[in-house]
Amino acid sequence: MKLGIMQPYFLPYIGYWQLLNAVDAYVILDDVNYIGRGWINRNRILIHGEPAYLNLPVSKASQNRKINELQVNWDEKERLRAKRKVELAYKRAPYFDSVYPLFCGIVDDEQRNLSEYLTDSIRKICEYLEIETPILLSSELEKDHSRKGQERILDICDHLGASEYYNAIGGQALYSGSRFQEHKIQLGFVETGVIEYEQFGSVFVPGLSILDVMMFNPVKRIQEFLGEYVIVPGREETEEENESNIERSAE
Repeated sequence: MKLGIMQPYFLPYIGYWQLLNAVDAYVILDDVNYIGRGWINRNRILIHGEPAYLNLPVSKASQNRKINELQVNWDEKERLRAKRKVELAYKRAPYFDSVYPLFCGIVDDEQRNLSEYLTDSIRKICEYLEIETPILLSSELEKDHSRKGQERILDICDHLGASEYYNAIGGQALYSGSRFQEHKIQLGFVETGVIEYEQFGSVFVPGLSILDVMMFNPVKRIQEFLGEYVIVPGREETEEENESNIERSAE
């Protein structure tokens, strides 16, 4: 079984969905510490040809608290502001009429728990894109809660019977191919290919939220984008590198 494990992000970029679509089961890692100024509570959309942040308000956000311990803190003014921002940015986009109601449904979700709110949004977008991968929450799995980093991931893989573990290409330095081989698990990384599409006829701006992709492309084309990646195998380390990775993953 191919397994993917990632933190929940707010309207993440196309690579997140490629990973989710590439595996047989996907675990949302929601019982790890929140990361400030990352992608858990914000993403980027296109405004006047330039990337601009779209933020998810989180109450008392702290890197000392777990994702599933935090609360979403929309008030009515912030909801209206977010909707208006997206409307002004994309009202001339070809798929605005189908995607904007989906976005409004995400913003209007009354779920307060940050983990459950983001999971709801991910499931809504999966439904729109016809991604059928089962989604689990790490906080609901029986596992060794004392493990950290790579060892926590290996514990989840073993618990679910994974034979392959995929992560985003940016996570290469975090994982030891040799350590996964010890558990009879093949390690791979999803590397997104070159994906471009027309954005109001301006110079293409890459790496934006999936919201941008959906505004400019039909579902069938996005499904083609989901397959535009390669799997980069995990590298076998020297003994010294492997020991260093094990120490780092236990931090």
